[in-house]
Formats: sequence, structure tokens, C-alpha cells
Amino acid sequence: MKNTSDKKEERLMIFIDGSNFYYSTAKKGTRIDFQKLIKELVGERKLINAFYYVAPLDISEDAGKYWKHQKFLDMLKSIQKFKVVLCTLKKIKTANGSFIYLVKGDDVHLSHDLLMGAVDNLYDTAIIVSGDEDFMPIIKTIRERYKKKVENAYFSKSSSYNLRRACDSSIHLNKLLSKIIENQKEH
Repeated sequence: MKNTSDKKEERLMIFIDGSNFYYSTAKKGTRIDFQKLIKELVGERKLINAFYYVAPLDISEDAGKYWKHQKFLDMLKSIQKFKVVLCTLKKIKTANGSFIYLVKGDDVHLSHDLLMGAVDNLYDTAIIVSGDEDFMPIIKTIRERYKKKVENAYFSKSSSYNLRRACDSSIHLNKLLSKIIENQKEH
């Protein structure tokens, strides 16, 4: 009879595409409790780290919104084993004189951390929380060359079928909403 305590605990890292996540949740009025989200994604596995890729907002555009966002980032940083990776916010003036903002470097940082985690053998499974199929080439490399499992956690509105297909499995976050939504009474 085999001893079940000899079984190696599966090591997990989570990589959250902050812009993609925001447009799938908060922008639509859904507030997610990130500790509950992490707990649901981890399950019985061992969390090594979770990363959230985002750019700080432009304080000159809306100071109130900027400080609210900073408070949100501070809350994320307070979660054990949770790291916020700050990227660049690019401000572009449009033809009509208004501005649009683009987060730059988030996909590259996420891909780099995903790859280096595999190279350094820091995880057995990676979960990419995004619907962006730009991650497909790095997922293929992680799976084929480093023999790592990759899961895709996604929301219906921001999901890429091709991204889900490139992964070992997928987690439909809309089905977990009742478990991960922030309790409004806490505020």
C-alpha cells in the first residue's frame, strides 16, 4: 500500500492580466474579493505566488479615482503571496483633443514571469487569468518545453476560445461569481 503523504503537493502560480480583469468585472459594476478568488483558484494546491499586472492611473486626470485605485492596489499588496506588478500608462491625445490611455508592458511582464517561473521550476501549474490570446505562444513553450500545466481562468465577455484551447484546462469564472464576489456589507 502506497503512503499518500509521499504524494508531491502541486505548486501553483497565478498570473492576472489586470486590464482584462478590470474590463470583465469592476467596469461592469462587479466587485471581486481577491482573497476568495485566490482561494477558489488554488483549491487543494500550494500557492507559490499570485501576480496582478496593472498600470497606476493618471492623477492629473482624476485625483479621486487615482487615490481610490491606489487604495485598491494597497489592498492587493496586503494579500499574502500576492504581488502587484506596475506597468506603464501611456497617455495619447486623440484628433479631437481628448485623451485615451493604454497600459503598456503588462503582457510582456506577465509572459516574462510565466516563462522564468517555468525555467526556474517554481511551479507545476500556472493559471493565466485573462482572455487575451496574445499569450498563446508562451503557453505553448511552457507546456511543451518545460512540461508545465497551464490553466486559463476567464470571464465570458473577455474570453478567447483559442487561448482556452491552448491551455490544459480552463476555469469559467462566471460560474464562480457567487463564491468570489465582494460582500458589499463589508464596506
